[in-house]
Amino acid sequence: MHRHSKNPILTREDIPDIHPHLVDATSVFNPGAIKFNNKYLLILRTQARSRETFLVMADSDDGVDFKVRNELVQINGLEKVKDRVFHIYDARLTCIGGKYYVMFAMDMEGGCQMGVAETVDCQEFNFLGIASNEDIRNGVLFPEMINGKYMRLDRPNKARHSDGPSSGTTIWLSESDDLVNWEPTAPLISGRFHYWDEFIGSGPPPVKTREGWLHVYHGVAGHFGSSNIYQGGVMLMDLNDPSKVIGRCRHNILEPREIWEMAGQVPNVCFPSGWVVEEFDDEGFAKADSEVKIYYGAADSVVGLYISTIRELLEAAREPEII
Repeated sequence: MHRHSKNPILTREDIPDIHPHLVDATSVFNPGAIKFNNKYLLILRTQARSRETFLVMADSDDGVDFKVRNELVQINGLEKVKDRVFHIYDARLTCIGGKYYVMFAMDMEGGCQMGVAETVDCQEFNFLGIASNEDIRNGVLFPEMINGKYMRLDRPNKARHSDGPSSGTTIWLSESDDLVNWEPTAPLISGRFHYWDEFIGSGPPPVKTREGWLHVYHGVAGHFGSSNIYQGGVMLMDLNDPSKVIGRCRHNILEPREIWEMAGQVPNVCFPSGWVVEEFDDEGFAKADSEVKIYYGAADSVVGLYISTIRELLEAAREPEII
């Protein structure tokens, strides 16, 4: 597992001026990722100097060198939401049965809600609805229905960093018939007090492997007093019943080490949010030797790329548990 030599692969200098809203962008981070028509696509969180947040798309032929589109992502129908939406951000892209969906966070008067939209071309997005009824974040969809239900990982915001924003210590499994109305079904993993993942939340959508559903999540070490350190880890869920967690890493797989990860808008952050698995077998399982490109926000300022394989990530998920 290693960082790509061209890191950081996207910085504020790569964001075109999109008048009048996004001019001289302050930052770009926390990308959702997908491979679409043999191209790599990122949906990027950007901030203007007003600290308004906008989504933009970026395209690449090789998954490393991206060109950011000269337009903001517009989600048709979002204007019909009755309550004020301050920001939409941290979008995750998932393909389910040949259809493409994006789930994203929405800062509103009462806290953070999850929104969901669909697209057929990754250019025009249509809002399906608010997909939550509580303060919640980090919603990611499974790439297929299980037992006739859509499945999601999410993280209710029921805890708070010291002197910081609301957060959470438990990743939940939820299910839905229509992608809008969700019911929590089981808590999966909780934060491990005094270790690297005291606060936690989901990263990219899970990937199907022969050993189970492989998932990358973020963990926050908050016991240093002066700072919170955001890192990445992995977990493994049962294929037929993802409420059963069958593996979880002991050590993080990614932590802030480079200067652009340690210094920025929010210091000491590696926040995995998108990935692309390069090879699947004929039955839709990720191949063990497949390369995995993990895209992450660094210091809430730039985008980094981390390279691994399914085999290495599965080995990390099989580490002995912290007691």
